[in-house]
Order: sequence, then structure tokens, then C-alpha cells
Amino acid sequence: MQGVLASVLVLAAATAAAGPDGRVRVTDGDSLVVGGERVRLFGIDAHELDQSCWDRAGREIACGAWAKRAAARLFEGRRAQCRTLKFDRYDRALATCRIAGADAGETLLKAGIVAVYPRETLRDYLAFEKEAQVLGRGIWAWDSQRPLDFRAANRAPARPAPPPPGACVIKGNISGSGRIYHLPGQEHYSATRIDTGKGERWFCTEAEARAAGWRRARR
Repeated sequence: MQGVLASVLVLAAATAAAGPDGRVRVTDGDSLVVGGERVRLFGIDAHELDQSCWDRAGREIACGAWAKRAAARLFEGRRAQCRTLKFDRYDRALATCRIAGADAGETLLKAGIVAVYPRETLRDYLAFEKEAQVLGRGIWAWDSQRPLDFRAANRAPARPAPPPPGACVIKGNISGSGRIYHLPGQEHYSATRIDTGKGERWFCTEAEARAAGWRRARR
């Protein structure tokens, strides 16, 4: 798994106030509806619902959807008691929650269902993530971007690619997701830049790209 924590803001739980209390509905790997109120679990970050990971054999895994299902198996329908630390820009409570007698963030991190949120987390959460990484649990058994990096990449404005040589217009890109080729008209084609110094290359046909070990981009 690529991605290294550059900085961590440790926030004391003592600043929390009483928050949502009630039955849980899971909306994704790190977000809940608790007693009718929207909650984002503080200090953790789940893969986005449309985000993919890849196993050691190069098979694609819808790990964002997997994280939601895994969190639902743990928490759906149970009662949560939450402590709100603050609110985010979507007016969701950023909170720590206890479900079935345990801190929900700790449960998810130890199981490898989520990562820590690099910009703001709790000190103990770093150790829980490290434990899951060392043991190769959940997402740490796969190759992917951290969710924060994935979101940033998808927000980046499209940049024109340099003109391809001749008629070879298929872009063979190398990233944390592996060797992927992009066809004209696909979602990320325009934003993908080819750096031949890193081993990236242009292809004339899909068959040529596949034979060289690249796989087609999903979108």
C-alpha cells in the first residue's frame, strides 16, 4: 500500500461534547447515520465507494464498496453513543462513537477496514493502523492509494497531454494502481501525462498494451 503520513494533528478527546445516540445505519466505511443524525467517524478515512484496490495477482477489488459492507456487518442496526468533536463542511458531526462496547474507529482500524485520516486523528489510532498494516489485514493486503490521495487526484483539473507519436494514442501510465492504459474518450485520458523516463509509454493498439503487461482503465 502506497502513501506515507506526512503530518498528524492529534486532537484530545477531552474536547468532545455529547453527540448523537441511537441505532446505526452505515452509509460508507467511515460514515453513519446515528439516531437519524449524520456522523463522520473522527480520525479515520475509508476508501471512496468508487475506489478500487488490486490484490497481489493484479485483480481489481472494489475496496470502497467492500469497506461499506464490512462496516455494515459490524455496526448496522446496533446502538451507538457518540461524542461530537466538531462539525464538517457538510454539517455532519465529526465524532467518536462507541458501538457494542468498543470505539468504532478502533474496531475499523484494527480490522484493516479503514486507514487513519492523515490530517487529523487520535494518537492511539496510529498504533491501531500500524497493527493492521503489519498483519496485512483488510486494505493492507492490497495495493491502492490512500483515500485522501484518491480524492485529490480526482479533483485535479484536466491537463492536456503532449501530442502522441504518430497514430499511437493509447496512454500506458504507471501509478500506485499498477500499469494501466487509457483510451481516447475515457474519463482520465486528458489528465494522464506520459513520462517515458519512468517507463511509461504510448501504445498503438490495446492488444499491444495488454501484451506488454498493462490493463485497461475502468473509466
